[in-house]
Amino acid sequence: MELTIDENVLNAYSLTSKNIKLQQIGSGHINRTYLLTNLQNGEKFVLQSINTNIFPEPTTIANNIKRVASYLNLNFPDYLFPAPLKTISGEEMAIYNDQYWRLTPFMENTVALDALTSPKQAYEAAKQFGKLSRLLDGFDSTRLKPAIVGFHDLELRFDQFQSALSNSKIKAQAITEIDKALQYKNILTQYREFNSKADFPDRVMHHDTKISNVLLDKDTFEGVCVIDLDTLMPGKFISDLGDMMRTYLCEFSENETDLSKIEIRIEYFSAMIEGYLAEMGDILTYTEKEMILFSGQYIVYMQALRFLTDFLNGSVYYPINYTTQNLDRARNQFKLLDELIKNEQQLQQLVDANLVRKQL
Repeated sequence: MELTIDENVLNAYSLTSKNIKLQQIGSGHINRTYLLTNLQNGEKFVLQSINTNIFPEPTTIANNIKRVASYLNLNFPDYLFPAPLKTISGEEMAIYNDQYWRLTPFMENTVALDALTSPKQAYEAAKQFGKLSRLLDGFDSTRLKPAIVGFHDLELRFDQFQSALSNSKIKAQAITEIDKALQYKNILTQYREFNSKADFPDRVMHHDTKISNVLLDKDTFEGVCVIDLDTLMPGKFISDLGDMMRTYLCEFSENETDLSKIEIRIEYFSAMIEGYLAEMGDILTYTEKEMILFSGQYIVYMQALRFLTDFLNGSVYYPINYTTQNLDRARNQFKLLDELIKNEQQLQQLVDANLVRKQL
């Protein structure tokens, strides 16, 4: 089946279907992503349509990226920040038939990995996400609006879980997982305690730090830049670092049903922490440094709640391939949480060692 993009969208960027080659790319499930090659000069671009079911206000995303890009261009002009290109009329996006499109430059000689295969990759990715946070330390996060309200709000996610639990007709299938969710409610209690401290600031965070959202050099695997900026918005540092722990530390994704495979790769954790603190070690507050290991527990618990909640609601949010897939995903994440806690002492020692090295 031949891929086509509406001519009006292409024309907004001085392109036509006659002078481009089109290829669908990317492994994400939210936005449609295409590689466009200009047949006249070989120049390449990435074209994306924004999923308005997930992001109901695309202009919020565009304005957030625009403000951050302006700040970085002014203060750190050498930093590579792949902001979208403007249309020929000067707009941040091309809008046609209630669909929102954006065009960004294609980064040659880079790769976006679907899975980590070495600690070096974990180090480089964490360093890139940490670098973005460090450079934006002086940016007023209140200038940005949430792209998804309550995205990493554990209070909200726990309330949604309780509501689903009260109304679900299939909760008997998830008794063990429901008990596990309640058993780990102390993570919510801990978060409330941390959140009451004055030195736990809001920052500009990426909020989706999986490995495919950072570009690495295709030959050396050194970090190049961060991509997929839809969820660039105010938040806590635990969102980014915690999501790295959730997605980097286990060889297998949340779709793995053999729970014996869900284990922490200690060497990946060490590399990730080293890379992140290389950039953020001098920026994090005392309370934030206390929360480094907690960030993984926080995000993994929240994701387990989200999968379990969706199962109890009849799987209306996350796409599934079979009826109990979201329940299996919840089991997977609870096992990952168990592993984080089981290895807590060793992981904390690695955190402490990295913090000490940063101070030397």
